[in-house]
Amino acid sequence: MDSVQPILELIRGSIVEATHVGSIAVVDSTGKLLHSYGDPDTVAFLRSSAKPFQALPFVEQGGVEHYNYTQAELAFSCASHETAQFHLDTVQAMQKKIGIEEHNLQCGPHLPSDPDKLKEVIIQNIRPTANFNNCSGKHTSMLAFAKMRGLNLENYLAFDHPIQQEILKTFSEMCGIAIDKVALGVDGCSAPNFAIPLVNAALGMARICDPRNLNEARAVACKKITAAMCAHPEMVSNYGEFDCELMKIGGGKIVTKRGAEGFQIVGLMPGVYGEKGVGIAFKVTDGDKSSMNDKLEVSARVRPPVTLEILKQLNALNEAQLQSLAKFGPVKILKNYAGLVTGKLHPVFHLA
Repeated sequence: MDSVQPILELIRGSIVEATHVGSIAVVDSTGKLLHSYGDPDTVAFLRSSAKPFQALPFVEQGGVEHYNYTQAELAFSCASHETAQFHLDTVQAMQKKIGIEEHNLQCGPHLPSDPDKLKEVIIQNIRPTANFNNCSGKHTSMLAFAKMRGLNLENYLAFDHPIQQEILKTFSEMCGIAIDKVALGVDGCSAPNFAIPLVNAALGMARICDPRNLNEARAVACKKITAAMCAHPEMVSNYGEFDCELMKIGGGKIVTKRGAEGFQIVGLMPGVYGEKGVGIAFKVTDGDKSSMNDKLEVSARVRPPVTLEILKQLNALNEAQLQSLAKFGPVKILKNYAGLVTGKLHPVFHLA
C-alpha cells in the first residue's frame, strides 16, 4: 500500500503554506474495501470516534430499558459534547436515574467549548467539574453498565474491569479484528482506547449502520444507537458543530463521530452508496488541532473539509446539502482579521 499522502493544503497567495497528510479507507458492511487513499492499513487510535462502539454492549445488554434512557440520553452516551447548559442538565438527569454521583466519574474536568457556557465560567469564575468533561456522557453510561451488572464502580476504567473487557470484545467483533491485535492506550478522559487499521475501523462503522448480518440483539442495539445519534446530533456535539450539522443535513442516513488528533469516522446507511452500509475512516497523520475565533467558537481545520470532499466524491451528498455545509468546506476561502482574502484551504486527494 502507498504511504500517507497529502490530504489538505493551505494556500497563501500562490504558495502552498501548509500541507496536512493522511490516509482514508472506505469499506462496506461485508468488509470489501471500496476506495482508499494513502495507506488504508494505517493503525491509529480512534479516540472519541470509538464512543458508539463503547456504548454498544451496554445497549445490547438492555441498559436503555433498565434505566429508561431517552433517545437524547443514549445519543449523549456517544458524545463529545461541548458543555452547553443543556448538556450539563442531561448528564445530571442521567446520573439521577442511574443512582450515581458526579464524583464517581474519573474523567477529570475541563473548560467548556460552548461559547455561552465558556463566557459564564470565566465571568463567574466557575470551577469546572467532571460533568463539564466532553466525555462525561460516556463515563456516566460506563458507570451505569457497571452498576446494572452489580460490578465495582471504583475501578470501572481498569483494562481488566469486566465492562471494559466487554467493550473490547464487542469492538473487536464489530471491526473484524482479533482482540490481541487491538493496540490499547489511555484516552484523554482516562478511559481505555483502541488503535486498529483504518479498514477495520471503517468496517465497524459500516456494520453499525448496516447490522443485517449480526445477531438480533446486537443488530437492534446498533439501530438504537444510530437512530439516537441522528435524532439528537446536538447531544453528540453541539448545535453548529460539524458532526451535528452533517447528521442534521444527512436526514438519518449519515452518522459521524469525530476523534482527537485527526481521526474521523463516518457511516452511510444502506442505499446512500450502494445497497450495503458503508463505513469511512480516516486519519490526519499530523493531527488536527482546533482553533477559536473571536466569537469563542471552536473549529477544526482538516477533518470537516476532508469529510465533505470524501462524501462529495462518493456522491453521498447532493448539491443542496453541500451548499448547506459550505462554511465547513470542502474548499474554504481564508480571510484575515481585517476581512481581506489571504488564500484558501482545499483537499488534494482523489479516492482510488
